[in-house]
Amino acid sequence: MQNKFMEKRKLSLIIPCFNEEKVVNETYKRVKSVLSTIDCHSEIIFINDGSSDNTYFLLQQLAEKDKSVKVIGFSRNFGHQQSITAGINHCTGDIAAILDADLQDPPEVIPEMLKIMDEEKANVVYGVRTKREGEGFLKKITAKWFYRFLNKMSDVAIPNDTGDFRIIDRKIIENFNKLKEKNKYIRGIVSWLGFKQVPCYYEREKRFAGDTKYSLAKMLNFSMIALFYFSKKVLKIPFITAFFLFLIAIIYSLILIFYTSYNPSCNAVMWHVTLIILFLLASIQLFVVGIVGKYIQNLFDEINHRPEYIIDEKINFE
Repeated sequence: MQNKFMEKRKLSLIIPCFNEEKVVNETYKRVKSVLSTIDCHSEIIFINDGSSDNTYFLLQQLAEKDKSVKVIGFSRNFGHQQSITAGINHCTGDIAAILDADLQDPPEVIPEMLKIMDEEKANVVYGVRTKREGEGFLKKITAKWFYRFLNKMSDVAIPNDTGDFRIIDRKIIENFNKLKEKNKYIRGIVSWLGFKQVPCYYEREKRFAGDTKYSLAKMLNFSMIALFYFSKKVLKIPFITAFFLFLIAIIYSLILIFYTSYNPSCNAVMWHVTLIILFLLASIQLFVVGIVGKYIQNLFDEINHRPEYIIDEKINFE
């Protein structure tokens, strides 16, 4: 069934790389092994995201010995989402598979994804992690609750426990390439596009080698892009918070007035509480300014019309 589904079709593998010299050759071997079980034309697109190690040199070697390997080299480090975007922009396959070079999302799951796509007549099959090996408790719990919070806040339903590991068909690719926004949150955009999307459950493995490239600062920035680009509900938080704090302040003030009228010696307490209320109101104002500022920053990024990425070199592209 799977081979018949992929007959005369082309599969593009999109693999972003940033300082992955320890794993890139193993990634190539495992991907080629998987492709040997699928009867279809294929291309492997590696995107070198401004690596400072030997990643780009190793990718050049792979491309030299295997013409199905294509390499896009950025002029500097632009980011993981921009790397995936470049891969989708340049892929020629009828179906594209997105996976990271670190092998945490095993390429061996791709044939199962293709089978599900065929059986379900789906446009997207996204990976859902049933288990996350090699990640600390804090990373797991924060990721779990963040994505659930994002799903509640988002105007579009985004599946929980998913990453960018997925396969997408040509209809998704073409519609994705029409989008011009700069700070892309890929999994959110793919969900926003609609069409038929179904899950594929798998166990996430440990990194084959090396360390995660997502520092705390990058994770926070990624989280803010996800939240502020896919939710207008965030703008309601300050107003709701302000309303409840205003009620609390009024009630507390009335209690203090009543209390101090019977205990004149406690007038000093009211001054302390007044200061607390002022601090609360000031914090709300700063919070509101921060949220509005973030939305303004998003607008600023979009109207600059700067490209999402700059390509230094392309290898094995016609």
